Amino acid sequence: MPERRHEKRADTGERRSFPRPPLWLNLLLLVLAIAGAAYGRYHRKQVETRYSHVLTEEQRTPADAKKIKDQLADMNLTQTQLQKELSGRADLLQSLKTADFFLSVDTQQKTLRFYYGNTVLREAPLTIGSNAEIKAESGQSWTFVPVKGSFKIESKVVDYPWQIPAWVYAMNNEKVPETRPTVEDGLGKYVIFVGNGYAIHSPPAEKSPLKGAKPGSFMVPDDDLRAIWPRIHIGTPVYIF
Repeated sequence: MPERRHEKRADTGERRSFPRPPLWLNLLLLVLAIAGAAYGRYHRKQVETRYSHVLTEEQRTPADAKKIKDQLADMNLTQTQLQKELSGRADLLQSLKTADFFLSVDTQQKTLRFYYGNTVLREAPLTIGSNAEIKAESGQSWTFVPVKGSFKIESKVVDYPWQIPAWVYAMNNEKVPETRPTVEDGLGKYVIFVGNGYAIHSPPAEKSPLKGAKPGSFMVPDDDLRAIWPRIHIGTPVYIF
């Protein structure tokens, strides 16, 4: 009887494979991928160019906005007071995005800042005139409350010949003379008026009966106002907060 042999087929490890895509299809997919990436870069560039001013404005003031938010959070304000505080600060943030000169009066840090856009060109210490309600012997009275908000320079004068107001004598507990004298630099050598008699001024002359900042107004050293004087004009914005 013939001998049966059982043979095992060697396991070659071969697997069933799918046909490869044609070369032209691979090339087409590669070209489409490159074109898509190129268009994406072009589109991003177009968006950045077209809206560059918007992107710049959004990135320009986050630190300033946070600083203002933190300041307001630390202040105990009524709704009316909050509105006054926000007025000057909000307009200040808008001016930081421009290419203009302007002034800010920071009553919290007692600092005057001279800006060009979002760049601080000069800082100066600020003396704030006190709240004052002054009464004369005649019964006449004057009330000074520091203002806050957005203003524009109404006028600027050098070597201002100031006729001493009656309230200065009343404030000093002195009798108001029948003829009030005019003193050169009586309010200060440099005076910036921002409306309703309120001012940013340098220190009064030694011979002036006013000593220090005018009530409700702001006093800045001579050197600092002299330095910024050529760059400020009627209409220059002033933000007081």
